[in-house]
Amino acid sequence: MSKEQNIDLEKERKEILNAFKGLLRSHKTRTKEDTRIIRKAFDVSVDAHSQMRRKSGEPYIYHPIAVARICADEMGLGTTAIVCALLHDTVEDTHITLEDIEDLFGAEVRLIIDGLTKIPEVFDETISIQAENFRKMVLTISDDIRVVLIKLADRLHNMRTLGSMPHDKQLKIASETKFLYAPLAHRLGLYSVKTELEDLAFLYTEPKIYEEIENKLKLTKDARTRFIRKFTQPIREALLHEGYIFKIKVRTKAISSIWRKMTTKGVPFEEVYDIFAIRIIVDTPPELEKPDCWRIYSLVTDFYQPSPDRLRDWISTPRANGYESLHTTVMSRTGKWVEVQIRSERMDEVAEKGLAAHYRYKESKKGDNKFDRWVSEIRELMENPELDAMDFINEFKLNLFTDEIYIFTPQGDLRVLPTGATILDFAYDIHTDIGDKCIGAKVNNRLVPLSHQLESGNQVEIITSTKQKPNDEWLKYVVTSRAKQKIKTSLNEVRRAIALDGKEILDRKFKQHHIRFISENVSVLEKFFKMPNATELYFRIAKGKIDLRKLREIENKNGILHLEKKPSVRKMKKSQTIFTKIDSKKDTILIGDDFKNIDYTMAACCSPIPGDKVFGFVTINDGIKIHRYSCPNAEHLLSKMAYRCIKATWKNTDLKENLASITVHGIDSMGIVNKITNIVTHEHNVNMKSISFETNDGIFVGNMKVLVFDTEHLDTLMRKFEQVEGVQRVVRHVEE
Repeated sequence: MSKEQNIDLEKERKEILNAFKGLLRSHKTRTKEDTRIIRKAFDVSVDAHSQMRRKSGEPYIYHPIAVARICADEMGLGTTAIVCALLHDTVEDTHITLEDIEDLFGAEVRLIIDGLTKIPEVFDETISIQAENFRKMVLTISDDIRVVLIKLADRLHNMRTLGSMPHDKQLKIASETKFLYAPLAHRLGLYSVKTELEDLAFLYTEPKIYEEIENKLKLTKDARTRFIRKFTQPIREALLHEGYIFKIKVRTKAISSIWRKMTTKGVPFEEVYDIFAIRIIVDTPPELEKPDCWRIYSLVTDFYQPSPDRLRDWISTPRANGYESLHTTVMSRTGKWVEVQIRSERMDEVAEKGLAAHYRYKESKKGDNKFDRWVSEIRELMENPELDAMDFINEFKLNLFTDEIYIFTPQGDLRVLPTGATILDFAYDIHTDIGDKCIGAKVNNRLVPLSHQLESGNQVEIITSTKQKPNDEWLKYVVTSRAKQKIKTSLNEVRRAIALDGKEILDRKFKQHHIRFISENVSVLEKFFKMPNATELYFRIAKGKIDLRKLREIENKNGILHLEKKPSVRKMKKSQTIFTKIDSKKDTILIGDDFKNIDYTMAACCSPIPGDKVFGFVTINDGIKIHRYSCPNAEHLLSKMAYRCIKATWKNTDLKENLASITVHGIDSMGIVNKITNIVTHEHNVNMKSISFETNDGIFVGNMKVLVFDTEHLDTLMRKFEQVEGVQRVVRHVEE
């Protein structure tokens, strides 16, 4: 037996060495010194993790090697990042200390490992710890961006190997990935990483839909390949004739993106026209990139008619994360719209490897400056002492905007803002003082109010007044975190100035009543008037909202105030009493059985029925609500409040009717409503609670609520609807 184990260990050692050699091959520009230092890091990591195994049973060392390979292969990072990726778990999980790391690899590697060690898995037991840990990670953006890039590589490998984790852990990690890590990858320009993170998260949160779309992509692959070959042939010949050195790639849309399009546009898979995009990548020197891309655009449109609404020039104005490309959508000869992306080799590497590629292409100053500006905005967020950890996460999410608009100043300077930005956002983007004093603006010479939403291409002139001051209403007019933060800071300054007046009023009142002005007496007043802090107390006194005549009701002993001690009856929130009874990691609610005498009900937002994959969420005052994993609120609950989520499953009980909502889309024709209602009432003996049909220009949408036993019963009913002539799509509806 021991001989077999030895053989296994020997085989493992060889496989580990092969994985390491694969890593070295992926770092194509390494020198002998690079190889030596990477080998040293590998040896240290192998030794430190020698007794550790992953959930899948494989040796732990495979994980750091895989993370290092993602850094080298998919992000194009250099030797230092590879060394740090190999060592990223050593300080946290093994006997190795930061001092050991510095002795062996130097101060720079220590700094990065320290940054990585400060970030445990982002979401922990309580909401404040979750938020604080994420805040720590983002802090490192301004120290060394490689910390965040390695952490993204670490997350990507964990998502690729998520299959070995328990189901509830899979869903929590997937929700967290979709909520923060994928947008962060997008903001850093790592498109391929962002796409894969989104797809892997989708695979675990919506496995049925994922498999359905994946199968449809496989079934249509041959027809797509034939179409692409025909479509690209004349373009290829023209480019060769013009003497260009180029590649033509085909990018198939991510499964999660296809689903997003299907739901937002309300169309079936067959009607998503941009399932793929043609990408033309030209090998050309930096000074010829722009003219060459436009010449190639001209060649493409010689063969195919472009849609004027679908031209996107991100070469003249790169996106905030440095992305540059020329996009157009053209009509093929078979009547299909096709997206064509035109870019240089350099632009393509920046598009795929994002920020990491900027280090190599320093001439791309536009992208770097925009990124530096974003980092400085993040730094401003960090330095705001009034922002608690949860507010920070919400504000940071605002900074990860994906859609941008381009606004011009009166002098013709370009500013990039998120879609939905207003006059006030633009004013604060220019300068805090301009924002604080803004009273309106001229957009393309037309006078507009502060709340006016801007559109790409607008030229904006801000109008200011020295008498203007921010007010609470302004917070409703802005979408950027920068503007929100600046308005809150101004409001707090005004509040503090008013509070000082209140403090003086209280001081005078204390003197009248022979009360000493000391912090203990102020604390007694805070409790008596139920105020959260002294500033709020002073503010309300200044505004006349607190009746200081009530001072007579408080006992005054030699200038010291005393409140009468009443027997305290401490009320616990319902959620606190629930937490004392449950273990959210081990307990499972068996729906249909009593659960520790705790009330649980079906959430109205997604109306779960037997057969749905569900979880319980501990509310503050309404007991436990059962949600579907596909509920619109699930991602938010599982990622931001995972500690309040509890496993749940259905008990096989007697058949019981449950409410489900269905939406039917189709082409309006005589008798179609009759056919649908007949199915409900006769063929399946299903009780209908409500039904409504709307028709518009020959298209109908029917919404109905029916009582069914479980998901199988519901699926059978929906399949019957799909067979009715004229019906195009049937979906289970959830409340937003």
